[in-house]
Amino acid sequence: MIEDIEKLIDNIQSVFIGKDESVRLVVISLLAKGHILIEDTPGLGKTILARALSQSISGTLNRVQCTPDLLPSDITGVSIYNEKERIFEYKKGPIFSNILLVDEINRTTPRTQSSLLEAMGEQQVTSDGETYHLESPFMVIATQNPIEFHGTYPLPEAQLDRFFMRLSIGYPTIQDEIKILEMQEIVHPIEALQPVISAQSVLKLQELVTQIKISRLVLEYITSIIHALREHKYLLYGASPRGSIALMQASRAYAMVEGKDYVDPHIIKKIAIFVLAHRIVIKPQYTSTISAEDIILDVLSKTKVPR
Repeated sequence: MIEDIEKLIDNIQSVFIGKDESVRLVVISLLAKGHILIEDTPGLGKTILARALSQSISGTLNRVQCTPDLLPSDITGVSIYNEKERIFEYKKGPIFSNILLVDEINRTTPRTQSSLLEAMGEQQVTSDGETYHLESPFMVIATQNPIEFHGTYPLPEAQLDRFFMRLSIGYPTIQDEIKILEMQEIVHPIEALQPVISAQSVLKLQELVTQIKISRLVLEYITSIIHALREHKYLLYGASPRGSIALMQASRAYAMVEGKDYVDPHIIKKIAIFVLAHRIVIKPQYTSTISAEDIILDVLSKTKVPR
């Protein structure tokens, strides 16, 4: 099955140029049944990344452009009265897809943001007392503008905690940007991108992730990091047990992507920032002098790595 993972990564990288780490992290999150929050400036290819992922797995993609007047029902769906049948019929919203791209999530209100919580946590939507299960695999890729941008609503901690990873794509290098321009002289290559694996193959890969071995020593290493964060003098709040579970699952998916059947503790150090940085809250008096990433690196440097 490792061949399927390599084909998937290579296929996405063929149209999403120069950001190999971002592609690998998105694939790792998909395999671990997680959701991704991408925080970056507009125009860096976040939509292309989501499209490339959905097309590569022969899945469905829906996109929601968040605005201040967006309603929860615009995402989850709404019940409409059928006069002929004299019943209410549920019209499914765009959330019913394999990949849901929620563009500029922090431009919509907290009420609408919260409409994603049940879907992200339980892969279902409840409307008018009825529960509707979402497609499998299911993944939310949300993009977020920097909070300095006009008209943004910061995501609440409960919403942030639902995201498996947070990453930033960043600007391309000069050479990568030249390649991007050359590839799009006539038509964007995403238009010709073909599937390389099926959605059913993704489900099998997700099942295999749970079979990756992780020793008691590595589990103790994860919890040592989490507890050190909770006790850190610069933090108001540390990561919840959901963060511990996410770090465990991310390390297993990362190991599988690397072709291993066990988790090396050094994998934890590679992915901890992406999994944990958005889950911790810095005390107000320190926010201007230190970042969440700095604090995690500090904890990692002081936590003994098991042999």
